[in-house]
Amino acid sequence: MAISQKKLNPGEYEIIQEGEDHIMRINFFGLDYPPSLEDNNICMASVINDLIESPNVSRIIFSSDRNYQYNNEQTQMLREFGNIYVYLTKQRKILSLNSLGFDPNYPTLISDKIANIQYIVTNLLKSDPVGAYVDVKRQIREQKIKLNKPMSVNELRQENLYLNVLEELFGLLDKTKLIELLKNDLDGHQIGNRRIYSNFFRPAITPNFVHTRLMAEPPMDSDEIDSYIVDENINIMIFNIPEDIKSRYHVIPPEFNLSEDKLELLDLARSVLSEHEPVAEEFTNPERMRETFFNIGKDLISELADQKNIRISFEEIEILAGILVRYTVGFGLLEVLLKDEKIQDLVINGPIGESPIYIVHQDYGECSTNIIPSREDGESWATKFRMISGRPLDEANPVLDTELLIPGARARVAIITNPLNPYGLGYALRRHRDNPWTLPLFMNNKMINSLGAALLSFIIDGSRTLLIAGTRSSGKTSLLGSLMVEIMRKYRVITVEDTLELPVRQLRRLGYNIQPMKVRSSLSEGGAELAAEEGIRASLRMGDSSLIVGEVRSREALALYEAMRIGALANVVAGTIHGGSPYSVFDRVVNDLGVPRTSFKATDIIVVVNPIKTPDGLKKVRRVLSITEVRKEWENDPLREGGFVDLMLYNPETDQLEPTDNLMNGDSEIIKQIAANVKEWAGNWDAVWENILLRKELKEELLTMYNETKNKDILEAQFVVMANDAFHKISDEVLTKYGMLDNKKISFRWKEWLKKEMKKRNI
Repeated sequence: MAISQKKLNPGEYEIIQEGEDHIMRINFFGLDYPPSLEDNNICMASVINDLIESPNVSRIIFSSDRNYQYNNEQTQMLREFGNIYVYLTKQRKILSLNSLGFDPNYPTLISDKIANIQYIVTNLLKSDPVGAYVDVKRQIREQKIKLNKPMSVNELRQENLYLNVLEELFGLLDKTKLIELLKNDLDGHQIGNRRIYSNFFRPAITPNFVHTRLMAEPPMDSDEIDSYIVDENINIMIFNIPEDIKSRYHVIPPEFNLSEDKLELLDLARSVLSEHEPVAEEFTNPERMRETFFNIGKDLISELADQKNIRISFEEIEILAGILVRYTVGFGLLEVLLKDEKIQDLVINGPIGESPIYIVHQDYGECSTNIIPSREDGESWATKFRMISGRPLDEANPVLDTELLIPGARARVAIITNPLNPYGLGYALRRHRDNPWTLPLFMNNKMINSLGAALLSFIIDGSRTLLIAGTRSSGKTSLLGSLMVEIMRKYRVITVEDTLELPVRQLRRLGYNIQPMKVRSSLSEGGAELAAEEGIRASLRMGDSSLIVGEVRSREALALYEAMRIGALANVVAGTIHGGSPYSVFDRVVNDLGVPRTSFKATDIIVVVNPIKTPDGLKKVRRVLSITEVRKEWENDPLREGGFVDLMLYNPETDQLEPTDNLMNGDSEIIKQIAANVKEWAGNWDAVWENILLRKELKEELLTMYNETKNKDILEAQFVVMANDAFHKISDEVLTKYGMLDNKKISFRWKEWLKKEMKKRNI
């Protein structure tokens, strides 16, 4: 009988609703048969009986030492046999002698036939439906042979009636999905042999403290195209599936490979920790909270292991404590996915529980995963994100932007709920690199070439104002982060963001003088956070600093252009904005965000970056499409009046960012203005161009060293910052000693420095 309480007696079930799904959870603790449809006939018969009582169930979960979850297709297969049973017993009344048409005057002739029908319908149909099909098929064959033998008219009539009943049973069974799938594999099948069921009934097995469904078995008829290990103990496989254009990202986290003893320890420890519900104040410092729970978890697991006489190493205790944190104050399998650096985006669609998590993989593009979160997971995550961000998420505020910082990963999180999302909660996470992107890294993946990187480096050193434009997922913020790496560490940097995406923590560890400011989201009203425009104005009162704005979205645009005008010729002012071309940026800034045309002229450079589809349409690659300067001698329309001058443009035929005639001929007012402030460059375009080419040469040298050694540390921020510092110091030394910026001497000395650094690091 269905009950609503969470504590169920052995064999009892409850119905849980997730979106449109009705899930039957059956308690297997205390039962003397295993929780396995494929291996146990009693289990299958019991479940079909339960499905007869609750025919709307779309999924089944067996709760035992682990959760065994059978999906909708498997549940539907069982439900068909339950429907046949109901039809035969209640509508057809096949167990009634009268409804069968047998003559009661011949009891010796029909008794064994009635007993056989009753056995098939009441027993075999539910406990072994494949066996029932095979048995009925065999009996039909034998019955037809029997009818060819001489017998009385009455006897012939009874035998024909029996054949009709068998054929009716056969016809019903033959139309079921399970029989259709395996009828060609039944030759030689013996009734009672359950091995054949394992081809179709393969549950997703999860620890019983994990609510998320994980399909542990690889998809059938799939081809494995890649595999790798993340974080030492997370196994990743990529599959091509014939009937799906998306690849399948298949992950097996460590908690799904634990022994029964370790699972017992985890379950006991989790029960103890669940008595302490973290409060909002603890989530204000989630790193400290995780550390506290981790230490408590280690002590608790060690103590429980002693009590249970379970031998466990220190390393195993730490692994279990990490899993414990993940499923108490953490974000469960979300954290497992985010540990993979190759995952760029992650989405969870509402209603949660009906579809898998989808990801964007750096090598395989859009993929489905083998993880299906539960409604309980979705609500738990939403509660934690509210506490972490201090921002509301309800009907009055159906959008929440925040960030997630966990060991080994950080991500931007966007959440929507009712009434914006009619199906409840929905999530989109953008994973950021653990280390900042650098221009050499972008050169390596061909997002930009060495000349484009050198030009941007020169412009950054020239303290100009830049907007990085592009669509969502184009790499705007990542490119902006790489340009921050080009700012000399001697200068102070202030960042203004509503959701922390820029690599502030990492740059601080690298010795940057950097101050982050977090402001109110443009989608939120009121609250304790300061509005973005006020945050930008506050930054102008905080001393001489470069200003980096995470994204220009709304009213802060006016304040940003105020900062651009004040910061011109003094410090870098840069930000990101949505737009696919320089003119679309102008249109958005002026017409959508209300910045005066004259103020827009404070923009010096617009860099457009966007994803480009490969010819097969299956993948996208990110490319810088243009580097454009904004001139100042125009009145109404910069496009018509020559206000936009392209310095570099992407050529799809060569897949390269190529210099325009304007750049090659020195027709760039912005670069000339930068040169005018440097004695050695003023009025000397050749000297300026040679400096850009020098930067190009040195960045190419880093890439060459990486290709020779395959040591990616050479392209990472720590080494690139050191290389940039060395370039500036050596340039200053050469200028001081020789009275001029001798590019050959700078190049030689810098390459000598690089050789020494490589030797020092044993690279």
